[in-house]
This record gives sequence, structure tokens and C-alpha cells, in this order.
Amino acid sequence: MGVESDVKPDSVALHPVGATGAPEVMGIFGTGDLGRSLGLRLLQSGYRVVYGSRRPHSCGPVPQGAEVASHAEAAKEASLIFVCVHREHYDFLTTLTPHLKGKVLVDLSNNLRKGIYPEANAAYLQRLVPGADVVKGLNTLSAWALQNGLLAGKQVYLCGNSANAKQAVSEMATKLGLTVLDRGSLSAARELEDFPLRLFPEWRLPLLVAACLMGFFYFYLLIRDVIYARFPNWLDRWMLCRKQMGLVALGLALLHAIYTFIIPIRYAVRHKLISRVVDEMKNNKTTPFYFDNKEAWGTDSFYVLGILGFFLYLLLGLTSLPSVGGSLSWREFSFVQSKLGHLTLSICTAHGYIYGWNKFLRPSTYKWYTPPGYMLCLIVPSVVLGSQDPAAPPLRGPGPDPHSTGLGEEPPADRSKQGLQPRLVAKAALGPSGGQEALIKTVFNI
Repeated sequence: MGVESDVKPDSVALHPVGATGAPEVMGIFGTGDLGRSLGLRLLQSGYRVVYGSRRPHSCGPVPQGAEVASHAEAAKEASLIFVCVHREHYDFLTTLTPHLKGKVLVDLSNNLRKGIYPEANAAYLQRLVPGADVVKGLNTLSAWALQNGLLAGKQVYLCGNSANAKQAVSEMATKLGLTVLDRGSLSAARELEDFPLRLFPEWRLPLLVAACLMGFFYFYLLIRDVIYARFPNWLDRWMLCRKQMGLVALGLALLHAIYTFIIPIRYAVRHKLISRVVDEMKNNKTTPFYFDNKEAWGTDSFYVLGILGFFLYLLLGLTSLPSVGGSLSWREFSFVQSKLGHLTLSICTAHGYIYGWNKFLRPSTYKWYTPPGYMLCLIVPSVVLGSQDPAAPPLRGPGPDPHSTGLGEEPPADRSKQGLQPRLVAKAALGPSGGQEALIKTVFNI
């Protein structure tokens, strides 16, 4: 007896996996990014894909091997149809009610935020097409994950009122390499639609505790020690470049961080410090040493912004890994690649501005009337940030002298203690090793 005679009127006539004969026909309403990505994966899994479009002859590119027809023709051919359109465009389905009777409609839609509509999208779809079996599912899959094949072992959720319809969708999802979890009837559709809107729910409590502790210790030290004027925060929205350019920027930031660590051991820096000590000893004078609050604030801000910017760069780089990006929902991935990218660019730009805040108006800065390299590096990010928010105030604030030894100047001290400073400066310049200390003692005869 044939397969058709064994199928009940309310069941779904899908070929079993591994059956011979013509491939199963899957219909897709919608030729956007999600519809094209899903169709590509279905074709790679051995299905026949038919797209339903309002303009079959001018709907844009579709995956090679797929067919494009009108909505009515696609509904006639396919028994399982994926609805890849927004809820606002569901009205056209009412005209297809005769063709959709007994069909399985898989609702993949999501909302921009919670509570926009009084009922779930899948429940609304079931009310529009009462003769079809609506299944809510696969809505946690993004077009990016489908295009890059990041589906193996990924968990998806299904819910619906028809057990046969859910079984048909579950078999298809398993063939794609997905792990299916049944959430029950269609009344759970709203819960499934809220899943992609969750933003790092398991991180909220740890981050809240960490933020409270950091805020407590910050204000405690602020009140207990010296109160500095807080540098103005500046965050403009800006779209990140493509992943490859972001990885290049991360590599350059890593080289910049490594170079910062080796600056104290460079020969030119050590020679400059030793020369300063020799000049002081020859002239029998001591450089005044006093604590400059402005320079200390600028230096701390300079290094803190640099470290924080590099840390955020590493987070952005980690999300470019397929294993990490595939585990994020579309809202989490958008948050990391958009808002966190804007914050990283702003912090790194402020890091550059603090580096040269007191040098922009110095004539000695412009050799041969040309700006230094760090000024040129600030042009592009400044233009991008300014174009996103023209009303943003310019960055101002105290900054460090990048060529400073960190020792500063000291007020006139007792003559009996002046002989200690050359020893300290020389030892700081050459490092703590015994050979270097013996060398400086030989040079200065101390």
C-alpha cells in the first residue's frame, strides 16, 4: 500500500529521512536574508525548496537550485512552509486559506521588543489561517548562523497544537543538525518569541555585584584620598567595520601594547635618563621634585583608557570566532558588534587625545609644518564619531608627557639628600639586575 493511503487526514505527508524517490518539497514565504539563508541550508540537506513571492520574476537572487513561484503555487507544492516575513505582512495569508488547509506553517518571526502586540505572532498567524497547523520554532536561528553553517548541536525550540506538525518540523530540524526541544502547545509561543530578546541574562547578577563593589571602592578611595575632576565621557554610535578590518585593528593594538612594555628598556630612553643624571652631577644641581596633580591625573587616565580599550578590543575579537558568535542570540551579537564597538572606538580615541592634549598648540610639535603621527591617527575616528553625533563636545582634559620619566620634579631638598637622586634615577633607568647596577656605579664612580 502506498504512503498516501496510510496518512490520516490531519497528518502531514512528508517523506521519511533516507527515503528514495523525489526529494521533499519545502516552501518558504519571504526572500529576505533569513529566507535565503534557510533555503540554502535546506538545499544542502537534500530538500527541494520553492520560494513564494509577490513578484516571482523580480524578487532578487535566491540560492542556486531553488525555485521561485507565487505564494499560491508554492503553497500547493509544499506541505511544510516557513513563514519568513514580519508580522505586519501576514495579511496576505488570508487570501491563501484554501491552499494552506492541512499545511504546516512554521513561524520564524520575532519582535523588536517585548509587549508590542497583545498576542504572540504564532497565535495571530493561527487565527488568520485556522485550517493550517502553525508551529512556532527556529526563531532563535539568525541568518548569519545559517549562512556560516553553525548549526551542529545548536538547540532550537518548538511549540504547537498539532503533535504531527511538530514531529514533521522536528525531523526536518534534526536533519539540519539541530537539537530540538518541545515546549508544548502554542500558548508557549510568546515565551519562545522572547528568547532572542534576552540580553545576557546569566551575566546580570555577576555584573551588578561587580559594578556595586567597584563603585563602592571607587567612591571610598575618592573621598579618602584626592578627588580628581572626572574626565567627560563621550560615546557616539558608530557601526563597526567588517570582521577582517576589526581583526587587523586588534593585531595593531596588540603590537602597540607590546611596544609600550619595552619602552623602558630601549637604549635611547636609558641613554636619555643617564645623560640627565650626568649633567646634574657635573653642574652640582638637583632637579626639583614635586607632585604634579594634573600630570598624575592625565597619566592615570591615559593608561587606564588604553588598558580598557585593549580589553574591549579582545572581547570584540573573541565574538568573531564562529564558536563564540554562533552561541549568541541576534540581540546579543548586535549589542557586542554595535554598542560595544562604539564604546571601544570612543575609549581608544580618548586615549589618543589625552596623549597629546597639551601639544596641539605648540609650534615645536609641527616639524617642517607637518603634524606628528598620532594626530593623523586621530583624524578618521574623530570624523566618524563627530558625524554620528555632531553635538558631542570636543574632548578636553589633562594629559601626560609621553617622554616623562615618571619622576617629575622635586622642591629644593636638604643638601645631604641630593646625592641620592642620581643613584635612584640611574638605577631606575638600567633596571634592578646586578650587572647593570655595577655598570652605573663604575660610570659615576659611586
